[in-house]
Amino acid sequence: MSDAFSPTLKQLRYLTTLHQTHHFGKAADICHVTQSTLSAGIRELETLLGTQLVERTRRAVRFTPLGERVVEKAFDIIREANTLVDIVQSSGKPLTSTVRMGVIPTIAPFFLPQALPKLRKQFPQLKLYLREDLSQVVCAGLARGELDVILLALPFHCGEVEEEILFEDPFFAAFPTAAADHFPAATIEAAALEREQLLLLEEGHCLKDHALAACQSASLKPDQSILGTSLHTLVQMVDNDLGVTLLPKLAIDGGILEGTDIGTKPLAGDAPARKIGLIWRKGSPRQAEFKVLAEALRELAAV
Repeated sequence: MSDAFSPTLKQLRYLTTLHQTHHFGKAADICHVTQSTLSAGIRELETLLGTQLVERTRRAVRFTPLGERVVEKAFDIIREANTLVDIVQSSGKPLTSTVRMGVIPTIAPFFLPQALPKLRKQFPQLKLYLREDLSQVVCAGLARGELDVILLALPFHCGEVEEEILFEDPFFAAFPTAAADHFPAATIEAAALEREQLLLLEEGHCLKDHALAACQSASLKPDQSILGTSLHTLVQMVDNDLGVTLLPKLAIDGGILEGTDIGTKPLAGDAPARKIGLIWRKGSPRQAEFKVLAEALRELAAV
């Protein structure tokens, strides 16, 4: 196959985005093109390669076995193309170009509103594009080259990455004020939580594992807990006297308890906390730039 008839990056991006969404309309929106343009681009790619990559039906989008292999290689090609851009951007002044940041839902609404305006003021040429999703999803995006950095709660296995710890985020027990007499001490022992209905985030949220680890109690049984879809949902359940939960200080400081009748106390022990860190691919040409970003975020968190 001559270079004149090689797949284009645009075609490969159409294909990989369709693979992520399994929906032509959603993929087209993400790629900022019409659905017909995206569909035509993928058909051109199939014609070029001489094989069908996608099975199209009215109800579903399925990839052929060969299509799955092509998608896997397409992600590699796009990641390498992004590395070329990274090499050029790393040669300039730090944080004067585009950075695509993934951030998890238990951090984004509580840290970014206070940090981003100050970050824009400090680095006015920085174009920071954000994607909020679960830890597994943003880690996958980082590995595929769709994201440059991730703002993540640690520990969490995210593949071959470099990390900078920004700050620690202590856990607090949150309970209805009507049940305050259940917790008379200044701090709350894990044993006290065992007697209550524990409310936790559902699977997929790393905060659940971090919160249980912070309790350092094998007798807490997460399989007997009631699961919520977000921190705001957990807060509403606690406010309706359905149980107690564990909240990071970041969310409390961010105003998640405003308008509720909920009390909080720190957990007993050596400041049980999760670590908030900035993560990027190991060996990234922009490592020095990301370290500058990490230091800026660390300073903003301390203000």
